[in-house]
Formats: sequence, structure tokens, C-alpha cells
Amino acid sequence: MKSKNLSEKILRSVKAKGFKYIDLPSVIEANHIVQRSGENFRKFIFSFFDQNGSELCLRPDLTIVSCLRYLENNLKGREKIFYNGQAYRKSNSKKDSIIRNQIGFEIIGSRDEKNDDKEILNTAIKSLLNIKYSSGTLKIGNVEIFNLLIDKLDIPKRWKLRLSRHFWREKYFNDLLKRLETNSDVDPTIVEVDKKRYLKMLKDNQQLIVAERSIEEILKRFDKKVKDPRRTNKGKNVVKIIREFLKINCPISKAAEKLNIFFKKNKINLVVDQKYFPTSNNKIQKLNVEFSASFGRQLEYYTGMVFKIDIRTEFKNRNVINGGRYDKLILDLGSKKEVPAVGAALTLNY
Repeated sequence: MKSKNLSEKILRSVKAKGFKYIDLPSVIEANHIVQRSGENFRKFIFSFFDQNGSELCLRPDLTIVSCLRYLENNLKGREKIFYNGQAYRKSNSKKDSIIRNQIGFEIIGSRDEKNDDKEILNTAIKSLLNIKYSSGTLKIGNVEIFNLLIDKLDIPKRWKLRLSRHFWREKYFNDLLKRLETNSDVDPTIVEVDKKRYLKMLKDNQQLIVAERSIEEILKRFDKKVKDPRRTNKGKNVVKIIREFLKINCPISKAAEKLNIFFKKNKINLVVDQKYFPTSNNKIQKLNVEFSASFGRQLEYYTGMVFKIDIRTEFKNRNVINGGRYDKLILDLGSKKEVPAVGAALTLNY
């Protein structure tokens, strides 16, 4: 089946679910992407400068563009929208296309989060009826549960913020765990930069007042921040709990049970139920449905339920749909308050 005919069939199936079609601009301000995804993401975008010196880029992500539309048009209330078009993103792999043909659908501005999550997932699954495939996997995670766990752990607030903020950056997150495990609370680079100043302060008059504190007090606080032997074992235990949590994988019907057993075992005052997951069925159509506690690291803006669908077609495994909840995205783009949002994108490049 040609991609155009497939696209038209999927668009009709999404429209039949009550979604309203919208057009999205192909060019946006580059800072919207860089601020959300970090400077490291700049190497993946196609950017250029206009006659006024403003940096623009071809849209690498349709979701951010859709949320910008909601914000810039001062829209209010619930919107069920869908769209199609191309996203442009460079890749480290020569096998990946720089042009991604996508169909996206979202529910924005609704407070009925759990039912909206289910509707987005059901719409994604229904769209698969237009695609020939032999088998597949629906993987579901939930970033909210991870953040609830972190909030319950006996670590300083600054550490909770770090771990929640950088969960999506897997390599850096693992570096943070190593630092927490050894109770090193300052980035080694920062320590090296401050080393000369620190050694100089050791030689100064310890009673000298700087910013309403004595040098002696400043040095004591710095020593405690860098390394406190009394808390070393606690840091190791916290890291052990986090790593154990991230290893939880099971059929979706067992997710709440497995998580609650884990919480009870580690004396964490937290209970979750099946409402945290948009389905409890272990098999939907040809898809095996799994829960993974570590899943949800593709993009920084996910805040709750996340999912992806991989299918097998013509002897090849393909990722075709990715989605999730991103309640803080519109706030981060400039809104004065959070706007609930959940959506998914289907990629036709396969």
C-alpha cells in the first residue's frame, strides 16, 4: 500500500474519533526547541537566520508546534486536534531519514486526564488497523510514578529536583546516581574550578565575614556539601532503591501489583492502582502489552503516562507510534499556568 493511501486511511480513522484537523507552520523560532531539549539538541535541527537576525528552524517535532499554536492563539478549554506533515531532524545514523512523515493527534486543555490517556491510546491502536503487521509490542511507562517515588526518598530537595529533571537524560542520570551513591554532592568540574579559591580561603582569617557569614562557616558548609560520611550509607541505599525500581518490567495487568510490592518492601509510603495505566489488557489486537518502569526517556517534556508501539512487518521491526502526557510543555513555552495535554504521533517512514 502506498504511503499516501495509508496516510489518508489513518487520517479518516482519527477524524472518525472526533478529532478536528488543523494546519501547522513548518518554520518556528529555534529557541523554542533548544530551550526545551537543550543545546545538545541543536545539532539535530535544520536552522537558519532571517533578515532580522532571528534564528529559525524547520520543525523537528510537531507536538511542540501544536502546543505553540494553542499558546499563541490564546486558546482555552478542551481541544481534540489532529494534523499531518513532515518533521525534519538530522540523525547520527545514515539509515534514518531526515524527513519524517507523521500524523499526530492530541487532547489539550482537558482535566479528565485518565480518560484522555485512554482515548489517545485507543486512537493510536485503532490507526494500526490500516497497517499490515504480524505482531508487535505496546510498551507503557509512567514518569509521574517515578517522580512520586523520588519525592518519597530520604534525600535533600536539591537531589530530588536533579533526579526528576534529568530522568530523560539517561547517561547524565546514571552519573548522578554514581555521585549520590558516593555522596559527592558537587559536580567534579565545579570542584576543580573552585579549588584555588577554596585553598586560598583556608589560609584567610577564618573569622572574616563574607556575605554575612564567616569564612569558617562557609568552608564547613562546603565540606558538608561535598562529602558527609554520615550520609554515605543512606545515599547507597537510595541509589539501590532507584535502580531496583527501574528494573521493574511486567505484563501491564501486573504493573500496579508489582509496584506496590516494591514500595512495601522498601518501606515507601506510596500506593498506585491500575488508573495510572491506560489499559490493563495484556494483549490488544496483535500487540503484547508491557509495563516498564524505566520507559519514558525519549523526550524531556513527558510528565505522566508514556507509550510506544513497535510492530513487525515484512521481517523488520519498526517503531511506528510514540505518545504520552506532557502537562508542563505549554507552561514551559510561556503560559502562565499548566495546561493538561496528551497526544501521540504515528510515523509513516517504514
